[in-house]
Amino acid sequence: MSEVEKLDQVKQNITRMTKLEKRLRSEVGSAIADYNMIEEGDLVMCCLSGGKDSYAMLDILIKLQKRAPISFNIVAVNLDQKQPGYPEHVLPAYLDKLGIAYHILEKDTYSIVKDKIPEGKTTCSLCSRLRRGTLYGFAQRIGATKIALGHHRDDIIETLFLNMFYGGRMKSMPPKLLSDDGANMVIRPLAYSREKDIAEYASLKEFPIIPCNLCGSQENLKRGAIKDMLSLWDKQYPGRIETIFTAMQNTAPSQGVDREQFDFLSLERDANAPLKGDVAESDLPAFDFLDISNNGHIDLDAAQRINIVTTFKP
Repeated sequence: MSEVEKLDQVKQNITRMTKLEKRLRSEVGSAIADYNMIEEGDLVMCCLSGGKDSYAMLDILIKLQKRAPISFNIVAVNLDQKQPGYPEHVLPAYLDKLGIAYHILEKDTYSIVKDKIPEGKTTCSLCSRLRRGTLYGFAQRIGATKIALGHHRDDIIETLFLNMFYGGRMKSMPPKLLSDDGANMVIRPLAYSREKDIAEYASLKEFPIIPCNLCGSQENLKRGAIKDMLSLWDKQYPGRIETIFTAMQNTAPSQGVDREQFDFLSLERDANAPLKGDVAESDLPAFDFLDISNNGHIDLDAAQRINIVTTFKP
């Protein structure tokens, strides 16, 4: 590649990065506003794993902090789980350059996971629970009012299908979550952002990515299958992923089958309700159809009431 071509590529990358940053800022800003994620005086603990998502989250939050109409503080926290070969110097060096407050924690969850999980089994579930417990406790210790995690829209949708297909539950990752004990508030500022945008942004920004190799970069097969399914849908039917996420924001308990979410047992018709059938019928085109229930023929005219032409009762 010639020098001219290299320069042109650099310019294209800068332009693309600027567009992505603007899009991510807008999406994160909307998510924060829609779910009241960050309030005046908050101390937001950004959990930094070393992956693309948490890097992007921290980067965008720092940029929004400078423009926000409210005042809040950010502290980055990384948990060193003592995986063999973990590059301990990478995150401190990166955070030093940013000039923000941060904490590097150490807890040997690696040994616990390897001891409890049989060889060949997925370690992700136990690993995440141990990590979450440690971070929750530390958030209370430093007085953090919000715990920010780097889960994005794809994670949220994938989790919905994982729970549907393998757990029999309509459950996902909410953009904002109060812990079971009520002590911690978890937020997901990237809830409106696509993984592919985050991945491209992280590449252009050249974040020092640290891969999770606790289990030799073990792939969660179930989540991988869901991710492949959604990726195929996205290619075959552009816009379907957006529609799924929109549907998750527009649930109707009375139109479902969950008896815990809607009181079907007490549901009764109102015998005194005004007759509204004629109003509905006036919007329909004129046509004839069979009235199966009464074995009769009905002439439906859009301009007038239904006239029962023939009725038969055996």
